[in-house]
Amino acid sequence: MTAPGHRHERIAEEIHHELAVMVSGELADPRISEMATVTEVRVTPDLKQAKVYVSVMGTEEERKSTMAGLAAAAGFIRGQLMQRLGLRRSPDLHFVLDRSAEYSERIESLLREMKKPQDS
Repeated sequence: MTAPGHRHERIAEEIHHELAVMVSGELADPRISEMATVTEVRVTPDLKQAKVYVSVMGTEEERKSTMAGLAAAAGFIRGQLMQRLGLRRSPDLHFVLDRSAEYSERIESLLREMKKPQDS
């Protein structure tokens, strides 16, 4: 059993798992890119709000389209989460574009640049 007061973390993990499955192929919206990945879910302790971080590989247009598709499907997704997780109420979902992969890629390229031998 989990420690008291950590229920929201456990629910966040379950939501993350279910959303990953939905985004990977269950949602029929053509705006949602096949290269979209749910990276993290954070749920408030009162279980009323959830921030869903989504990474999308592709162009900026594909990212915007995917985020619009997810926002449009939020009500459907909430209903699915209630059924799948047996919740009486599902938290309001707020989708956030996760750019951490881009940042880490940029940092790695800068570090490679620094390590290159300088021609004097």
